[in-house]
Amino acid sequence: MVGTVLVLGGRSEIGVAVARRLAPGATVVLAARRSADLDVEEKALLDAGAAAVDRIEFDADDISAHRTVLHEVVRRHRRLDVVVVAFGVLGDQTRAEYDPGHAVEIVHTDYVAHVSVLTHLAAILRIQGCGTLVVFSSVAGVRVRRANYVYGSAKAGLDGFTSGLADAMHGSGARVLLVRPGFVIGRMTEGMTPAPFSSTPDQVADATVRALQSGRGEVWVPDVLRPVFAVLRHAPRALWRRLPR
Repeated sequence: MVGTVLVLGGRSEIGVAVARRLAPGATVVLAARRSADLDVEEKALLDAGAAAVDRIEFDADDISAHRTVLHEVVRRHRRLDVVVVAFGVLGDQTRAEYDPGHAVEIVHTDYVAHVSVLTHLAAILRIQGCGTLVVFSSVAGVRVRRANYVYGSAKAGLDGFTSGLADAMHGSGARVLLVRPGFVIGRMTEGMTPAPFSSTPDQVADATVRALQSGRGEVWVPDVLRPVFAVLRHAPRALWRRLPR
């Protein structure tokens, strides 16, 4: 899988963990705000065997700049082999229930910004006739829970959009890998009580790379969540609304 790996969300624990596994012999492009401060991430990738690490300034919420940023990456590196779309926010559910502005911020980053950047990327990969988009949904979007319904609703939208995009790109030579992790123990969830079937960024990255290598179109992390949510989708609403995050 040597080539150019673009990570949108260059500080993401999961995004960098995936890139480390794809790094040997590859050029890795880290796209993030304050891209000059990515020394730790760059060193980790070089230590993992990356041939080169490039950085580019990227603000996911500035959708008007997405096209310019992505075309600059293509200008520098000619082709995108794997694009890991790893930006996102959890937000504050309690605040979002009373602050419409904050609720919109969460949905803008976790859904609207993804729709924008994925649409631009799909156009680029169709022209290339190759490449893979890796998109991180969440089991939180499979059936939205009261405990995190703002974040969950954004992930539900992203999951549906990505599923449709994967079908639309079928036959183009490019493909989409949709990853549905459960609770991930990391910086974003620091201080929270882990949910059942939790995983770490490294476990999510391992499952993602295995799915990439096998040509799969979607993967649940861990796998047991697929049958679990096949049942939970049908749980009575009175029970469902009492479930924790």
